[in-house]
Amino acid sequence: MHKLLQRLEKNRSYLLSLVLSIAVALLIGAVLMMITGYNPLKGYSAMITGAFGSSRVFGNTLTKALTLCLTGLATAVGAKAGMFNVGGEGQLYLGAVAATMTGVWLNGAPVFVALPLAFLSAILAGAVYAWIPAVLKVKLHVSEVITTIMLNSAAIYFCKWLSNGPLHTADKGVLSGTDAVPDAFQFSQLIPRSNLSTALLYSAVIAFFCWYIMEKTSVGLEMKVTGENPRFAFFSGLKKDKIMIWSMIASGAICGLVGMFEVYGYQHRFMDTISNEFYYDGMLVAMIMNYSPIGIIIMSVFFAVIDIGASAMELSVGISGELSDIIFAVIIFLMAAEGGISRWINDKKLQKNAKVRISEGSNRAAKGQEVKTNG
Repeated sequence: MHKLLQRLEKNRSYLLSLVLSIAVALLIGAVLMMITGYNPLKGYSAMITGAFGSSRVFGNTLTKALTLCLTGLATAVGAKAGMFNVGGEGQLYLGAVAATMTGVWLNGAPVFVALPLAFLSAILAGAVYAWIPAVLKVKLHVSEVITTIMLNSAAIYFCKWLSNGPLHTADKGVLSGTDAVPDAFQFSQLIPRSNLSTALLYSAVIAFFCWYIMEKTSVGLEMKVTGENPRFAFFSGLKKDKIMIWSMIASGAICGLVGMFEVYGYQHRFMDTISNEFYYDGMLVAMIMNYSPIGIIIMSVFFAVIDIGASAMELSVGISGELSDIIFAVIIFLMAAEGGISRWINDKKLQKNAKVRISEGSNRAAKGQEVKTNG
């Protein structure tokens, strides 16, 4: 019970820090608006309208949130077991290419055959590419941060070469891209003229499983123990190496599916612009929320509102959309410093309490001495 209360108190403190960081970031954004001659109320009102003002923009905001959520969860799955996957962008690209070409090559096949195979190809492409740095980390102690960064560039350039070379489409007007996925295989739109598709349903299932496994199962506990204290996990009899490898594989598989969802749900063919560094944004969301699945889901929505709303704000009010980057940067900076700030505040509290106790002790001693003197 005591440990539970400590955990709740820790989470409460972290959430308070997060809320204060967001408030400070929005306040700094308001100050910058005023300095540049804009009304902050109009600016933020335009941002909210740009993110929720119509069914179309709401669909786009939700689509952005889903992408951030899945990439954030992919980061969290690896990080929980002590594997920091920085190569999600490359895994996303490979998953997108694999799923796209599976759909193109199976043109004419039944949907119930082609679509599961497309899912499987995206999962395998991302998973296998994540397996490589995982094995290097576990077997040869090579930093997964370095290997995933290097493999990232290799995958992205390889996919771009494919879309401009061997797999380049003959369709007119497409400068860099593959053939389109057949209409029968594409995800249905949920909101007309928006980017939101039935990928929402698949994303919800993935998010639920990530939350359930990480928070409600013995596998999630083993991942947490391995990530926080590998030596303890080893001497406790846990299969530490296996847990680390499989967590990285799961992370890569999710990234591969994100690439597929971008193609089948929105772009309908693989192109060089399949991702605008989606994984890095999701990674920041995961790090800010301490790899908490529920926290990642909530923060993904907030980041999506700021990102989509900032673009609309620039068009309607004239305030630079770069303001969203400033807000994100302030939140990240403050949350990165949260541990140090919390320790500083706690130290100040301890010093104050110590001074109060010393003062009270001195007063009691003085009163005792006064009683003796009078006696």
